[in-house]
Amino acid sequence: MTMNVNVILEKGTEKDIDELENLYNSLNDYLATHTNHPGWRKGIYPVRETAATGIKEDTLYVVRIDGVIAGSIILRQYMEPTYYEVDWDVEAELKNIFVICTFAVHPNYLRMGLGKRMMELVIEYAKTKAIRAIRLDVYEHNIPAITLYESYGFDYIDTVDLGHGEYGLDWFKLYQKIL
Repeated sequence: MTMNVNVILEKGTEKDIDELENLYNSLNDYLATHTNHPGWRKGIYPVRETAATGIKEDTLYVVRIDGVIAGSIILRQYMEPTYYEVDWDVEAELKNIFVICTFAVHPNYLRMGLGKRMMELVIEYAKTKAIRAIRLDVYEHNIPAITLYESYGFDYIDTVDLGHGEYGLDWFKLYQKIL
């Protein structure tokens, strides 16, 4: 099945927090019984506070299908400290960078092309905001996400430790797309 509906990326609001928490919990429940490529865990990440912080910081975006939040993504303009330890091949001020975090698709919409459509919308949106580079980190064993990012022209930069080893998530690959 593919995405044949109009999907719009819009800012999340405080009214969305309950529904986002449900999306995260549903996704983590699904991941607990399937291959957990991102290594996310219910009650650890992502959680209600992830959504609340993203909305408070005005960085959380949602996509809706028939009025229901089908996916969400956080587009920050600050980087994890470890990001500063690598060579990004391009100098850009933080105001000209998006850092993708918490790219989540509700299990009811998996394998329908929604992740691809969300990535297209993020790239289109970044261009309208004069963003020079989109950066992200991805757990090294999250092959579906790595494949998605590489298919949209993201280049591998380096592999780093983001300090999540206590959860079995030792290494993360950093990627960047120059716009």
